[in-house]
Amino acid sequence: MKIAIGTTSKIKIRAVKSVLPKVWKGVELVPVKVDSGVRPQPMSDEEGIKGAANRAKNALMEVKGAAYGIGLEGAVHQNSYGMFLGGWVVIIDRKGAVGIGSSGRALLPKYIARRLHAGNELGPIVQEMMGDSENRIRRTVGTISVLTDGLTDRTEEFKEATKLALAPFISKKLYKK
Repeated sequence: MKIAIGTTSKIKIRAVKSVLPKVWKGVELVPVKVDSGVRPQPMSDEEGIKGAANRAKNALMEVKGAAYGIGLEGAVHQNSYGMFLGGWVVIIDRKGAVGIGSSGRALLPKYIARRLHAGNELGPIVQEMMGDSENRIRRTVGTISVLTDGLTDRTEEFKEATKLALAPFISKKLYKK
């Protein structure tokens, strides 16, 4: 079964690739660069979900014969407790069924939140903060790893969100009621 994934990020592809065989056998994952239709730094859950959904739809349209499209989008979200970092995954099929999953969330330090509110993007903030001139953090472990001192990483973040987005496809009867 062919599945289109709307990203060329090795981290995100690795996360999805590690989960799908637990649900479906013989999966061919086809990465494709697509537009999210949202800002480079999504600033709310709504915007993160929209970006992931757009990526899933665009990937599905781009890859001929794909049964599903998967979109992934990192986002921050402000609430009364502070600004939180997380990831969203949206999975759609050709019949219009949709699954949406979120990763766990981590509270961002206030100085990072202030810079995000000022219009900066998270990746470059962390890159500068950690002296990461080659942008390795973003391409490998992600900000979540920096915040947790390696306890978790970006791959784990998106693996969890992918598992949760699969719920409507693996528990179909529950979602048809």
